[in-house]
Amino acid sequence: MEPVVLYKLIVLQLLKKVNFPLTNGQLSEFFTSRDYTNFLTYQEVISDLVESNLIKSDTVRNMTRYELTREGEDVLFFFGKQLSEGIVNDIDSFIKENKFQMRNEVGITADYHKASHGNFMVVCKVLEDKDTLIEVKLSVPDEAQAISMCEKWKDSNQEIYSYIMKRLL
Repeated sequence: MEPVVLYKLIVLQLLKKVNFPLTNGQLSEFFTSRDYTNFLTYQEVISDLVESNLIKSDTVRNMTRYELTREGEDVLFFFGKQLSEGIVNDIDSFIKENKFQMRNEVGITADYHKASHGNFMVVCKVLEDKDTLIEVKLSVPDEAQAISMCEKWKDSNQEIYSYIMKRLL
């Protein structure tokens, strides 16, 4: 099997195993930490997978996240058996070692966009798998405040979630 085809199957398998989006950094970490390939080849593989609609990408505040598409699942179903036991063990070990951290990195998002009347809309979320645990949308008057809120959400989301749940229950 050609190395590039193998790398594509590895990406599909990683996304299938975790059942939540993975960031570009998380996926590339697998390839570079295990010496499968270099970053440039990895980027070509990701671009090919997106272009062929086997994975889809979503970018939030300079972080690109990837998810497996139905077409990607079908390809993995037919060709995934070509992955060696050693590679499958590498994937399983990587996920076991990093799953909690990876889920937290992609499950906590904050972004903003320009809204009507010159304001900025800030959207902060906490996701678990594909379910939204909490989503907060706030309108702020300037971009600096929007950026600040997005940056603080990562550290404050649990406290805010607890506060809201306590107040509502």
